[in-house]
Amino acid sequence: MTTPQKPLGSGFSAYTTSIDVIRGIDLTGRLAIVTGGYAGLGLEAARTLASAGARVIVPARDVERAHRAIAEIGGGIEVQPMDLTDPASIDAFARGIVQSGLPLHILINSAGIMAVPERTQDARGNEMQFSTNHLGHFQLALRLWPALIRANGARVVSVSSMGHRFSDIVWDDINYENRAYDPWNAYGQSKTANILFAVELDRRGREHGIRAFSLHPGGIITGLAKHLSVERLKEMGNLDANGEPVIDPDRDMKSIPQGAATHVWCAVSPQLADKGGVFCASSDIAELEDGKVTMTLEGRDRRTSKVAPYAVDPASAERLWNLSEAMMGARLPA
Repeated sequence: MTTPQKPLGSGFSAYTTSIDVIRGIDLTGRLAIVTGGYAGLGLEAARTLASAGARVIVPARDVERAHRAIAEIGGGIEVQPMDLTDPASIDAFARGIVQSGLPLHILINSAGIMAVPERTQDARGNEMQFSTNHLGHFQLALRLWPALIRANGARVVSVSSMGHRFSDIVWDDINYENRAYDPWNAYGQSKTANILFAVELDRRGREHGIRAFSLHPGGIITGLAKHLSVERLKEMGNLDANGEPVIDPDRDMKSIPQGAATHVWCAVSPQLADKGGVFCASSDIAELEDGKVTMTLEGRDRRTSKVAPYAVDPASAERLWNLSEAMMGARLPA
């Protein structure tokens, strides 16, 4: 398969932080939206964009919690209500942005959930990890489309994970109606969807100046791991004997500023001008896996951050887009 998945030699590395990436970039007059922008990697990305002069809006289901988190880091960020599992809430948030007449320069889809232990559903009957991690962001991007076009050079960044290697899209049973639910396979399916979404969004958006990217931030301990016990995280090597996060960028185990670096690089780097639809890691374009794709609960070769071929397949990307339209009743504006 011909692929644009070829590293640029960006000059950055796994040790790079979001502040390293933003250095020398002026975002004054730019509008950015960061879902999940009040905790963990999303908060760090929002803070970094604001530090470069951007106006940053963080949509949040828990508005009070978001206000508390953002108050601790200073100005430049505002909170508006939105629930990614509620289509009406997404529409209301996006309507306000579009009707403002403002251009939207950056959309970072960072909110997510991981390894939900029991199968749960949204109001439409969709499996919750697929709903939150993919379908909600799909609807949000489509509803924000007019504002993205107005930017005349917008970027949409979807935060995926090497966890995409747990599962391709299981097309005939996405919602686990006819197979046993597995928390990690469900997570993997949703992360594969994040990557495929970026591939197809970039194809459809590039004529309007909209480019899309997906990324793996690294192995980072944040609230995303709330369904995993301390003992399990120790077994997996993410926490040390004292329960502290292991920071070892050479093995893809990063701090939050290091993890958010690729968010920011995809959102602002001039190195990605005229590029799009690619999966990135450690502030560079990742390589395509050319061998067998494997992933187990006990981890992976942490020195490898290659993307599975099924996650960047253009035909699958178009298929997922069409299926997501049907599932959400949402289409791009005519």
